[in-house]
Order: sequence, then structure tokens, then C-alpha cells
Amino acid sequence: MTSTVPAHLQLPFDPLADPQAVVRAAKARFTVLTPRLIRLEHSEYETFVDRPSQLVWYRRQPAPPFEVREANGRLEIVTDALHLTYEPGFHHDTPTFTRDTLSVKVRDTGVVWRFGDSNDENLHGTVRTLDMASGAIELEPGLLSRQGWTVVDDSHSLLFNEQGWLQPRTTNAGLDLYFLGYGQHYRRALQDYFTISGATPLLPRWALGNWWSRFWEYSQEELTALMRQFRQHDVPLSVCIVDMDWHITDTGNEASGWTGYTWNRELFPEPESFLQWLHEQGLKTALNLHPAEGVHNHEAAYEAMARAVGLDPQSGEPVPFDIADPHFARAYFEHLHHPLEAQGVDFWWIDWQQGEVSTLPGLDPLWWLNHLHFYDRARDGERRPFIFSRWGGLGNHRYPIGFSGDTYVTWESLAFQPYQTATAANVGFGWWSHDIGGHMYGLEEPELYARWVQFGVFSPIMRLHSTKNPYHERRPWGYDAEILRITRQALRLRHALIPYLYTMSWRNEQKGLCPVRPMYHDYPQHEAAYACRQQYTFGSELIAAPYVSPADPDTRLSRQVVWLPPGDWYGFFDGRRSAGDGWQALHGALEEIPVFARAGAIVPLDGAVKWGDVGNPRRLDVLVFPGADNEFELYEDDGETQAYHDGAYAVTTLRLAWQGQRAVMTVEAPRGDVSLLPEHRMVRFLLRGWQQPAEVRLLLNGDSRPLPFSYDRATHTVILEAVTVRPQHHLQVEVVSAGAELALPVAWQLPALKKMIGAFRLETGVKAAIAQRLEAICAEPGLLADYAVALARSQLRALLETICSAGAHRLQHAGDPLLLLWNNEDRPGARFRLAEIDEHGWLPHERYRSRGERVPRFAALSPQPHAQRQVWLQYEELLALTWTTEDGEWSPAS
Repeated sequence: MTSTVPAHLQLPFDPLADPQAVVRAAKARFTVLTPRLIRLEHSEYETFVDRPSQLVWYRRQPAPPFEVREANGRLEIVTDALHLTYEPGFHHDTPTFTRDTLSVKVRDTGVVWRFGDSNDENLHGTVRTLDMASGAIELEPGLLSRQGWTVVDDSHSLLFNEQGWLQPRTTNAGLDLYFLGYGQHYRRALQDYFTISGATPLLPRWALGNWWSRFWEYSQEELTALMRQFRQHDVPLSVCIVDMDWHITDTGNEASGWTGYTWNRELFPEPESFLQWLHEQGLKTALNLHPAEGVHNHEAAYEAMARAVGLDPQSGEPVPFDIADPHFARAYFEHLHHPLEAQGVDFWWIDWQQGEVSTLPGLDPLWWLNHLHFYDRARDGERRPFIFSRWGGLGNHRYPIGFSGDTYVTWESLAFQPYQTATAANVGFGWWSHDIGGHMYGLEEPELYARWVQFGVFSPIMRLHSTKNPYHERRPWGYDAEILRITRQALRLRHALIPYLYTMSWRNEQKGLCPVRPMYHDYPQHEAAYACRQQYTFGSELIAAPYVSPADPDTRLSRQVVWLPPGDWYGFFDGRRSAGDGWQALHGALEEIPVFARAGAIVPLDGAVKWGDVGNPRRLDVLVFPGADNEFELYEDDGETQAYHDGAYAVTTLRLAWQGQRAVMTVEAPRGDVSLLPEHRMVRFLLRGWQQPAEVRLLLNGDSRPLPFSYDRATHTVILEAVTVRPQHHLQVEVVSAGAELALPVAWQLPALKKMIGAFRLETGVKAAIAQRLEAICAEPGLLADYAVALARSQLRALLETICSAGAHRLQHAGDPLLLLWNNEDRPGARFRLAEIDEHGWLPHERYRSRGERVPRFAALSPQPHAQRQVWLQYEELLALTWTTEDGEWSPAS
């Protein structure tokens, strides 16, 4: 076994807990791993597990302070956060874990968990695949719950032996549970989980750019020409994946052709030169794998594989796939993959869809393929490990990134993906890659494609993909000039965001913060944070809520509803200032993406996006939003090796000191290995959401001078002249107002309403009449009654919910349907009625029985199943919208 398992797979686990953290009891062992995390073991034979499991690798943690109390057969363990009680002898002759014998109190909340309790308020995690999905599907349970506790059952996972290979637990193994008690400290709970299971490793920098992938029989010449077309259209890429037709598919034997390891020389006559050409363009590449059928005798490596596993090559019998066998696994890598990597393959797309059973009982082949491929790719100790595969279950956050599978091309699929992507952070899986544009079937629409691309830009990994159907189109120039303009702009923005995203990957490794997270991770005490299912934090500075539904035919705009947390927020693209602690209904044209920056946000961008170049930027644009002090640490290294573990990286602190009428931006001299940075770097500040200042001064290494600037009124951006800096330079910029606060005032409604009216499908005379009276209408929304006959229902709704900051929104996906109601300003004129009908006839809703109740400041209502309901939202006598629901699903009323 020692010679069979390579040294690079024998990982430095640290599974034996500090003895000071261990408390023994009758038939039980408790290990206090952190103040909020206790391991609970029970064994009739007291055979407790100290080997690393598939999930838990690092139990050796500093023992936190805790108190042990023992009296009359009762054991209590008290930490700062938890109070465990175990009374085995009081109820049973044979000590065991039962509801009566074992409980844990979460001290923050007073909630008591008893053994066997169900976790009914789990906030969900992620799912193995979205194959065949059109819209919402059920997600697996996650590590977070509104009940404030989670129990992870590790009793049935396999264990690593001394050689780094998996083996079953003993037949008399008992319970092996991990109790997390965190209340609403969700981020701390996840950090505790990463502490014992391992961190998400830093991604290669190139993984954060745009990827091209398609299930298609490309030839070497066709794929080369396609890459040139991307370059000619000025659409940057960093990865070009070759799907399964890279290998022989017409095998001439019983093999189906899905599995393969031999180049199809008819399509790729010179694979080495092709891979070299991709690298010369600055592109990385992966080949698709479906390894389930083993190795048949048409493969170039068949003879070597057969001999390696003890099969006579002359028999022609296929080598069966058996990744649980270390002899097969070693040959699998050495004979099938390493030669292709030597030709230039950068990573592998493990497209496993063939079940969850292997020759080792309890081992899911997908989980093990992910583990082995990830660490095998880093076998030289230099290359940073990386794979592209499906979610294999808890612990797979250690093997980024995820391939979400074959979705239908529908608006419902797009609408589900923001929720599914963010919720995956509840199991620490922060790097999903979706088939942007959708995979198969459905209706190809330019609008849907553009909206999917926009979501892809603000998702963890941006990868264009579809199935082998000539009527699916994923090339940005494949529709029309407008779609090309919009998607090219979005895809170039993605590459500009790489400095920001790469820093987020570093934070993910160091602090356990996924790049995309649900809002309740940061705002757990706000009920609204649990209801805004189509938005998420995008890194430390931004909130994204992409449009995921088609434009309304009458407003000719898409609609999205966003909850902004307390504080001021600024439009990422237009600088518009919004007060937080409330909801907004946004109506946007096709080129618009709802993204918000927190007050004081600092977002470093690559200021000179070039095709095939994702390195540390020579021109850095620092996008700064006003309103608060802030600090951002920009992380940079060589982008693809493991040298950063030895200190080969640099961190540059970007700082904003905010004083209202005066602000100072600072770029500190980088600390760390500055040889990794450009010798000269152009730094330009873009101050978005700022008023035009009176003066801007530059202080560079003690020299002070005025710094020229311009002002873009469309985006409310002060554009400062770029400054050349060297790594040892310390740069400061002072901005001074003419008297008023530098931050843009909250005065966006009138411009937004005028823009909205301009988009409406509405007679121009009516447009002009409404626009002329907008100030009066904003003061008294009832004046819109004069135009109610001309306005479509959706147009009236758009105007009213913008003017009144009140509205309603239905969510049909991701768990129970929700009706969201909000009234930010608590206007008495904003009213609604809710009624239901069942076998007894129409009944008023119990909670809102009287006629025309005021819309609450916020409420999230779930319809009961098997009932019809209708909601009216109105202002005075203006009916804004009507919806009906049947069998628990909200749908537009006829």
C-alpha cells in the first residue's frame, strides 16, 4: 500500500484532538473544538475514532476555555456559547444518547437542542447537479439554520488510513456527531466548520476571467478560428474548454464513446501545437472526462493500463473503472492523465454522472475523484491545484470549482440560479460555475441570453456553455449588434473585476468568506434578509440583484425587487444614492444590471483589460464610493503557483478617510514581495456617486500638487488623472468640496421616473403630460388617477411603487412561495387587501380582515396550499396590481 499511494496524496492531516479538549463519560466522548462546536461520540464498545474522516481533518485545535461539572451521574460542559448536559445513568441502564439523556443549550438564544430533534428551519445548502432542471429544485440541508444550531452526522463517512487512502469504519462504530450552536452568528459557524474541515484554497487567477465551453464537435481549426473571433470582437477570455469530442467517440467496440483518453486525430491532428497555441494566446484549457466506462482496447494507453492492473492486454478485455482501488487509481493518473498534462492540459473537467456506488462500500466515486484529481494536479509542489467538477457533498469546498450541470434554457432556470449560488455558501461551497445561457431545450431569446451573461459577470465563475444543438447560440456576436454591445460590455467588466475577485478568493481562504453569500450572513437580525432570495453580497463591497425576468411588454423594462440594508447605498454603474433599511422595485433597460455599493466601498479594477492577459494590472482603476471610512486590502501574487504559501505575495492597502466635505484616499506602499508587481503602475481614482469637487490635490512621497480631474454627470463620477507609482511609493489624494457634502444627495426619483416613462409603451402626449406634473404627482400620488385610463396596470404599478416606496412582489421559487409587501415610508395611502377562497367560499384573510389594510413596513406572506388567494395593492383608489394564487403558487390574475 505504501508504494501504491503516491506521496502527494498522503496529506498532512492533524486529526487527534488536544487531550485538554476531551471529556470522557460512560460510553461517550465529548471534544470541545471551539466555544460553539462540540464533537459528540457514543460507542457501546468505547472504540472512538481518531483518524481523519472524509469531512473532518483538523481536530487538533487549541482547547478553548470551558468548565466541566459532574455530580450524581450528570455531566455538564459549559463554554462561552454552549451548555451541554449528559445524564446517561438517570434514565437508562445502558448509557446511550437519547432525547432524555443528551441536550445542548445555545446560551445566546436560550434554545435547547435535544438529541434527535429535527432542524425544521434549515436555510439549505446546495445540490449535486442542476441536470434537467427548469427552475427551482430541492436543495440539500446546509450548515445554517434559523433555529441557531446544526448537527452534522459524520458517523458513516469513511476514514483515511496512514497512507492517505480511504477505508471503512469498524462494524461496531457508534455515533460521531458535530454540534454547532451559533444562534445568529452564521459567519462564525462557517469559520468553525472550516477550522476542522479545511479552508477553500486560493483559486488560480485565470479562473476568474471569462470561459468558453460548448458540447460540440469542434476541429482544431474551428476552435482556433473561434478564439480569434473572440479576439476580433474584443471579448476577452481566459479559459477555453474542449468538451468530450476531443477524444475518440466512434470506438469500434462495445464502449459508448462517452469515456475516452485518446485524441481524435481527425479533429485534432496536432494536439500539442493546438494546446501551445492556446497558451500563447493567454488561455488555459481543460479536457472533459467521463471516466465511468474504464479503458477499452481502442485507447492508446490500453496496454499500459491493462498491465498495471494485472490484466492480459492480449485479451482485449476492458479495464474496469475502479477509482477505489489504489492500484487502478495510480495507473489512472500516470498512464491516462499525466501524459496529456505534459502536452499542455491545465486542468480536468470531471463530468461524472454515473451513480454514487463504488467497490468500497460507502464511497461515492464523485467525492473521491474530486479529492484525487485535485491533489494529483499539485503533485509537483508548485502548480496550484484546481478542478472543475460536480458537488460531491460536504467537504467539497476544498476542491473548487463546481459545475452545476445541464439546465434548461428558460427564464425559470435563470431566476433560480442567484438563490442556488448564494445558498451554497451555507456549506462553504463558494465557486459554482453555471452554464451561462442555459444548457439545452427551451427557447433561445436574445434578452434571456443577455440577462444570463449579466448574472454570469456577477457570479463566482463566468462560463458560456450549451449543448450540441446548432440552434443554441452562446457567441456574443451571434444575435445582433445591440446584444453584442451589451454582452461585450459585461464580459469586459468581468475581466476588469479580476483584481477585486482575486482578493475575494484570498479572503475566502483566509477568513472563510465566500465571494457570493445570502444577505442574512451579514444581516441575520433583519427578517428581510431571509426573504430577498434573488440578491446576494458580491464580495465585501457590493450587492448584486441581476434581472432574471423578461421585460414587461407595456413598461418595456425588466423588474427586480431589492432589499438594501441599513446605511447608504450607491448604484455601482450610475452612482445613484439610496437610503437603506428598505425595499426598492427597480425597472431597468436591457443594458442595466442592479448592483449596489455600500457607502465607502472601494473596488479595485483592471484599468486596461487586454485579451489573454489576466495578470496583476499595470493600470489600476480604483472605484471609490462616498459616505464612510473604509479600507480594502488588495491581494496579488504570481497567480498560479503555491509559492504564496511561502510568502510570495503582496498586499496593498487602499483607504478612504471620509469627512463629508473633505475626503482622503490613500494607496499605501505594498507590503510583501513587491517583485511580483509591475515596476511602474498607473493608478487612477474613479469617485462614483460624488458631487463635483472644488479641488483635488495629490500627495506623492512628500510632493504635493493639484491633480486634474473631469466630471461625468451621467454616472456622477469624478475621474482623476492617472498617477504613475512604483511599489515603494505612498500615494494620497485629497478631495475638497465647495461647501456642500461631497456625497450625492438622495434625489434619484425624478430622473428615474422620467427615464421610466420614456421607456413605456404609451402615447407620447400622455408621457409628456405625466412628466410635466411629476413633482406634484410625487407629492400626491393620487394625481395619477387623471391618467389611469391610459396607463397599463404594470405602468401604474411601476410609477406608484417608485413614488411611494411601497409595493408587493411575488417569489415563486426556492422553497415556499412568498408574497413580499413593503411600505418604507409607512404611507397610510398605500393599502392592500388579501382574500382567499376554499370549499366554504370567499373568506377574508385572518390577519388582514378589515377593508383595505395599510401595507406594512415589511411582511413576507406564504400562501397556504390548496387555496386560492388574491391580493390587491392600491394607492387611494388606484389599483396597482392584482395577483391570484392557486395550490400555493402565485401567478398573474387574468
